[in-house]
Amino acid sequence: MTTALHPESGTTGSAQVTGPQPYVYRHKPLVEPDWRRFPGWRDVTAAEWESAQWQRSHCVKNLRQLRKVMGDLLSEAFYADLERDQAERATMSMLIPPQMVNTMNVDSTEAFYADPVRRYMLPVFSDRRADWSSHPMASRDSLHEAEMWAVEGLTHRYPTKVLAELLPTCPQYCGHCTRMDLVGTSTPAVDKHKFTIKAPDRHEAMLDYLRRTPGVRDVVVSGGDVANLPWPRLESFVDQLLDIDNIRDIRLATKALMGLPQHWLQDEVRAGMERLATKANRRGAQIAIHTHVNAAQSVTPLVAKAAKAMLDTGIRDVRNQGVLLNGVNTSPEQLLDLSFALLDEAGILPYYLYMCDMIPFSEHWRVPVWEAQELQHAIMGYLPGFATPRIVCDVPYVGKRWVHQLADYDRERGISYWTKNYRTGLELAAPDALTRRYEYYDPIHTLPEQGQAWWEDRAGAA
Repeated sequence: MTTALHPESGTTGSAQVTGPQPYVYRHKPLVEPDWRRFPGWRDVTAAEWESAQWQRSHCVKNLRQLRKVMGDLLSEAFYADLERDQAERATMSMLIPPQMVNTMNVDSTEAFYADPVRRYMLPVFSDRRADWSSHPMASRDSLHEAEMWAVEGLTHRYPTKVLAELLPTCPQYCGHCTRMDLVGTSTPAVDKHKFTIKAPDRHEAMLDYLRRTPGVRDVVVSGGDVANLPWPRLESFVDQLLDIDNIRDIRLATKALMGLPQHWLQDEVRAGMERLATKANRRGAQIAIHTHVNAAQSVTPLVAKAAKAMLDTGIRDVRNQGVLLNGVNTSPEQLLDLSFALLDEAGILPYYLYMCDMIPFSEHWRVPVWEAQELQHAIMGYLPGFATPRIVCDVPYVGKRWVHQLADYDRERGISYWTKNYRTGLELAAPDALTRRYEYYDPIHTLPEQGQAWWEDRAGAA
């Protein structure tokens, strides 16, 4: 028996618990999977595994290397499925560090197909939808970031915040990458755009713009992934940001804290981060690291060690920005397991969960707004309020909006309408920027028959 509050009277009394909670919290200690179960890494030592250099030099970049690692663990049908996707659909080239491969389930080909990390890091042709593999409104630069460059690579979308894309590469390439237009090497499906200005000149132009723009206080330093920038260059850039009086928040974006934690455990990186944190704290600024973890199984002891090493340098936070992806994390249980693993075991704050952006060939990953709203409702009340991730829709030409902030919603056609309270650099002279409504589109296969027919008619007319 437990003491409960009677809703009718507001008094307490005895009440029998009649059913289980929808989610039951259980502490789950982290485990580093044994990489020696892979035939290609059977003789790899712990010292090699924990070396950032070894991890980088043994990334899986193509089918030949995947076969070498996997041996006979996977079927020929899987390799054919993957090869077809690489030739016809993949928007990102293959690049997976051993650390990430090691968190995938290879008990069988079927288990590998179903594995959440595999589903977004190593997509295959049969994953994609045959009816609507791309939404008709999908675009390569789905957030139109390049249109808002103040200088090449510096997106000034929000009034007080900018995004600095220092480089176009990462230690790992995610299939759902929102910057697939620019990041990584070209694929048969996507000929990548390239920066035209040399990196040192671009970086200096960014710093010069920020020195001349006192309304900016917050800089997201990204790319690509900052873990791919040689440490002295990254430290120099952040150090110069800290010399700009109006810059108060600096966020370093790196999926590699999870995908390549060995990088962030290097002595040079730890010492450099401590220097930057000391300078930031001295002048009243904040440095945080934003990482990108989508599945609880990706949080291993090495990831926790790297996160805690960064916190020990004196930075403010390590935060997670995951992405909602079908087949990966679109149940309340998966999201809560992920959030508790991050918070309890690694000291990483669950922060945002983005809806997958409308890039080409992403419809099998995307969820409709109504489903994201239901997921937000389902995870409320289990985590501390400060550590309950907000599910957001990154609306083209608008920016991040909580999924319940829409102004209107046509569920039949899957079109949600959003407003904003600021102008981007594109709209400084636009009289309707603060009153117009901006559209976001649900996946067509999630719509009722009438809605699907409406889109089919539009596609036929086009």
